[in-house]
Amino acid sequence: MKCKSSLFFFLLMSVAVSGAQVSSHAPTVFPKAPAQNAAKPSPALGDKPVARVNSSVLTDADLVREEYAIFPYAKQHNGIPKDLEKQIRDGALKMIIFEELVYQEALRGKMTVPALKLQRAEADFRKQFSSPAQFSAFLQSDFHGSRQLLQEKIRRSLLIEAFLKVAVEDKSVVTPAEIRAYYDKNAARFRHPEMFTFQTISVLPPANATAAQLKEGRTRAEAALRQAKATKTSEEFGMLAEKSSDDDYRVMMGQHKPVAAEELAPQVVKALLAMHPNEVSDLIQIEQAYTIVRLQAHTPAGQTKFEEVKLQLQKELRESRINQTRAALDQKLRQNAKIEEM
Repeated sequence: MKCKSSLFFFLLMSVAVSGAQVSSHAPTVFPKAPAQNAAKPSPALGDKPVARVNSSVLTDADLVREEYAIFPYAKQHNGIPKDLEKQIRDGALKMIIFEELVYQEALRGKMTVPALKLQRAEADFRKQFSSPAQFSAFLQSDFHGSRQLLQEKIRRSLLIEAFLKVAVEDKSVVTPAEIRAYYDKNAARFRHPEMFTFQTISVLPPANATAAQLKEGRTRAEAALRQAKATKTSEEFGMLAEKSSDDDYRVMMGQHKPVAAEELAPQVVKALLAMHPNEVSDLIQIEQAYTIVRLQAHTPAGQTKFEEVKLQLQKELRESRINQTRAALDQKLRQNAKIEEM
């Protein structure tokens, strides 16, 4: 996980909110420029200690900032939902303690931030604000109007980021041989059933439909079939689905993701097996409903090739190794630290 300097101010990846591990997480200094009516920590926050890490005190402002990074939907929920409060608080507390341990280790290692990098980072942060006045208001509310305090917070975040790159990211490289070995060892994971990708137009009768309603449904289905047969592309078929179909897929132009044959009605599978890609079926009746399918792809059961999953596997294995390495680092740093949760 490589973080661009302009993005280290806010959450890039969710941190686990339960359990002992510290998950991948960019150092969180503070959220983006506060939006109008956005949920914000109370102005009274900032002085109450929540943890002591060696000689440094972490406050409720640090904790709430991290909670809002973990749960970015606080605005919509008017704060953090009650049933998630403890879980999110525990995860946030673990993270701010971990970041403080990392920061202290970076200082012990005499790591520094080049002045030019610090200047660029501050400039990137200021770009989040719509006006100098908005930035000044934020500086006043969160940093008592002190640009020096803001710069110290930015410098701290950059040091954490730099330390984690050396101690975690650079040690979490996954080689091509390891990716191939995982694929070979977990071959069953990459077997797939027979799959179909298709679009649909469906005519669905109302519940307890009368004979007249069933007849009207058949008439509608036959009219839709004539129009569907005249389409030449998936876009044309999709536009017709938006206008004529009764199923929920109409909002996606009738598009279905690949579906295993075993999950489809036998009537649909029979029709699809008789078709070539880009062909449109006749009416398929399932009880009192009618559907029309346009086949896009038929994938026989088999094994997904290594080349098709190599990049995704590389990402998965690297993220897993990063999380494991971070958890090991957290454990190591805690061994020689004096930590008090309040």
